Amino acid sequence: MSFAGDVKNELCRVPLSRKCCAQAEAYGALLYCNTFTGAEARVVTESASFAQRLPVLFRKAFKLSFDRLPQGEGKQVFAVADPAKLAIIRQAFGADPKALALHLNFAAVEEDCCRAAFLRGIFFAGGSVTDPAKRYHLELVTSHTQASRELMALLADMDRQPGQTTRNGSQVTYFKSGEQIAELLSFIGAPNSAAALATARAEKELRNDVNRQVNCEAANIAKTVTAAARQVEDIEFLRIHYGFQNLPEPLRRMAEIRLEYPDAPLKELGERFDPPLGKSGVNHRLRRLSELAEKARL
Repeated sequence: MSFAGDVKNELCRVPLSRKCCAQAEAYGALLYCNTFTGAEARVVTESASFAQRLPVLFRKAFKLSFDRLPQGEGKQVFAVADPAKLAIIRQAFGADPKALALHLNFAAVEEDCCRAAFLRGIFFAGGSVTDPAKRYHLELVTSHTQASRELMALLADMDRQPGQTTRNGSQVTYFKSGEQIAELLSFIGAPNSAAALATARAEKELRNDVNRQVNCEAANIAKTVTAAARQVEDIEFLRIHYGFQNLPEPLRRMAEIRLEYPDAPLKELGERFDPPLGKSGVNHRLRRLSELAEKARL
């Protein structure tokens, strides 16, 4: 099962204890479902756990049953077309059946528990979340432009700042921060999924840190090898065209040690002296040798 499926399964275990929260959850599902008009409310889902929850949710929220229930497997369709039932649903949210656009009634989601339930319903009907092992992406999709804009206002009031875009005529509200996604999942009732995301995030950051360290060390090794090769080249030039006998004793000894140990790091070269020489001292002498070689080439 996908990570999104696991999240919805966990959310479906949240108890429907309060009527106000049940109505808020149903409200979110209706605003982000396939159809919610004055003539019909239709919810289509592929989640078996949400399909089991929906009839219970509508009984708790409105004391209503669906006119159409799923038939067969695959996508499952729930629908209400009875005008009397639709009137009860609209009355619960103050929805105008003649309005051309769906609006969010903020009065229905004033309490934190109702906001969590509302967002949970939205996620059930129009939400998806990518496996955090691959990338961080949670989105909420609806065809109702005004409802999407008002959801953005609600999230801003909750100190959450998602992005928003349009895709194939639908409005998409999305989060790309692993931390924000984990916080949202925990808030709407999926703490286990939030913890799994946090674990995946920590593992990914650890891998990235290790990769950065390995790359850094590889780069340092390459830099050291390149510098050593250049030093050996300069010293060989001095030996042939300048003569070691013309070098001051400290530089002559440095040249001999570098040629004897062409791949050794500065610290190891310094330990070959008696008394031992520090890295800065070794680096200074090698730089002097390179400067002499450069002058000799002119």
